[in-house]
Amino acid sequence: MEISRPRGTRDFLSKEMKQRKYVENTLRRVFENYGYGEIKTPIFEDLKLFTEKSGEAIKEEIYHFKDKGERDLALRPELTAPVARLYLNELQRHPKPIKMYYFGSCFRYERPQAGRFRQFWQFGCELIGGKSPEAEAEVIAMAAHALEEMGLKDYKFHIGNLGIIRSLLKDAEVPDDEQQQIMGLIDKGDVEELETLLNNLNVSDSLKNILLQLIGIKGHNEVIGEVRSIIKNCKGAFKSLDDLEELLNLLETFGFTNYIVDLGIARGLDYYTGIVFEIYVHGLGAQKQISGGGTYNLIEIFGGEPVESTGFAFGFDRVMEALKKQDTEIPVKGHVNVFVAPLSNDMREEAFKIAQNLRKYGISTDVDLARRKVKKILSYADNLEAKYVVLVGARDIADGKVTLKNMESGDQELIDLNILSQDLGQKLNGR
Repeated sequence: MEISRPRGTRDFLSKEMKQRKYVENTLRRVFENYGYGEIKTPIFEDLKLFTEKSGEAIKEEIYHFKDKGERDLALRPELTAPVARLYLNELQRHPKPIKMYYFGSCFRYERPQAGRFRQFWQFGCELIGGKSPEAEAEVIAMAAHALEEMGLKDYKFHIGNLGIIRSLLKDAEVPDDEQQQIMGLIDKGDVEELETLLNNLNVSDSLKNILLQLIGIKGHNEVIGEVRSIIKNCKGAFKSLDDLEELLNLLETFGFTNYIVDLGIARGLDYYTGIVFEIYVHGLGAQKQISGGGTYNLIEIFGGEPVESTGFAFGFDRVMEALKKQDTEIPVKGHVNVFVAPLSNDMREEAFKIAQNLRKYGISTDVDLARRKVKKILSYADNLEAKYVVLVGARDIADGKVTLKNMESGDQELIDLNILSQDLGQKLNGR
């Protein structure tokens, strides 16, 4: 009987895990340098946490089930809602702003395809209670800093403000349900379908033209003046545009200019209240978006006090794919620095003692467990990318010594057994 892994999942071997761990640790270092602390939430949550956030239709896209106590639960499809729940349960009285980051697997029941899996990973953050646009500028700068540290190239931030279009729709008294339809199609980027919807909803030609102009605008901060001339007399839209302009100015202060103003970003979710952004990587095709985020008020949806939050999440798997396609060099070291090789069966116990001493000294060490001949031991150690092999022979041991072989140069030297750990430690640390 052949047992395969479930559809839409992957196995990761040691080399790939080292690469993923390196990128994960790079992200951790950057986030913590900005004052974020790591949190963890359960892999499964109450189903209503996600239906409250996204509606009942979300059940078609996620893994949900009843447990033995007949409770409706779901494997988390994302991590923003669990973080909001954690805040409500544990942190409402905590001094603000609160900076949290997370890394974990999520699950969606969708058709597996390139860049889309049923189990995937997110690395993201939430800044709860920060004031905009300062909080937004720092979050965007942190995301850019992280990509720079990873060595990723050819990426661009697309930044917009939902308040501009929402204010225009509100001033025109477009009903809420129709507003959501419009924002959904803007988010999809389907201009033709959007035009059809606007015609069907009997939206005025003036508003239709303004909306179509706005979502087509792309550029740097020089487009702010163009937007002002289009939105005319809508005070709410002007306020949101001022917020966007202030954010762009602050990004300059943070030393970040790699962005495009894009008012066609809608994120498709009604709890986003202002600034939104997405990160695209050239060359990834349909799966070019590696991150998305913005400012929102999700806490209130779950019954808490209104509190502004800013956050984003990297699609970790897409980041890894982008690094792979760009041939980015990810440092991967062998997981064993030293291999201990007994030269005869009666030296096996001595080899085990030496290996244990090296391990207790903090040196990653493996030892022959297959009773190989010396030639095969050296070949196996080379395959493990061990830097040194300790050859344990009866004559050397009798003199209190072992032979140390440098696997890169091939050089060998006799080392006193009582200083082996210190000597290897110095060699491995470059001293």
